[in-house]
Amino acid sequence: MLKNDDRSAGCSVGHDNGEELFPVVDLSGHVVGSALRRECHGGSMLLHPVVHLHLFNARGELYLQRRPMWKDIQPGRWDTAVGGHVSYGETIDGALRREAREELGIIGFEPEFLTAYPFRSTREYELVHVYRTTYDGEVFPSRELDGGRFWTVEEIRAALGRGVLTPNFEQEVVRVFPELFAK
Repeated sequence: MLKNDDRSAGCSVGHDNGEELFPVVDLSGHVVGSALRRECHGGSMLLHPVVHLHLFNARGELYLQRRPMWKDIQPGRWDTAVGGHVSYGETIDGALRREAREELGIIGFEPEFLTAYPFRSTREYELVHVYRTTYDGEVFPSRELDGGRFWTVEEIRAALGRGVLTPNFEQEVVRVFPELFAK
């Protein structure tokens, strides 16, 4: 298992690094350029790849992270267990495993690819690569997060539409797990 210092290596605690270089991609995921984080999150609508990992335990509960108040997007809301940007020159699988290690201290899991889709908000445009896994080991939320916990399906259903969860998480779980969350 990783030590606390190892899990947070590379994390920028307290603010997002606006100088981080992201790939700019087309809808097929092919890299067509690069841009800084601050450009991608500043309303430019440059399509950039991100990874999401839905972390279930054997009881069917879904782990959610709480976004810290200092985040530039959706502070204080509950979100996908692992979510992060792909760095320029990094593979999707490499980004998924790096983010899982950095955010939750988990390694040695087997991700199952579910889908990729474009997501547009008022500030950014992302190509979201969605995975799921079942994991019953220990989870160590990094200082980059404001904690996290496993939620039952019923708890998540009750929180939908109440401003507790990020809008992206809400629309994504209904899309990728309709048998669990579609109303």
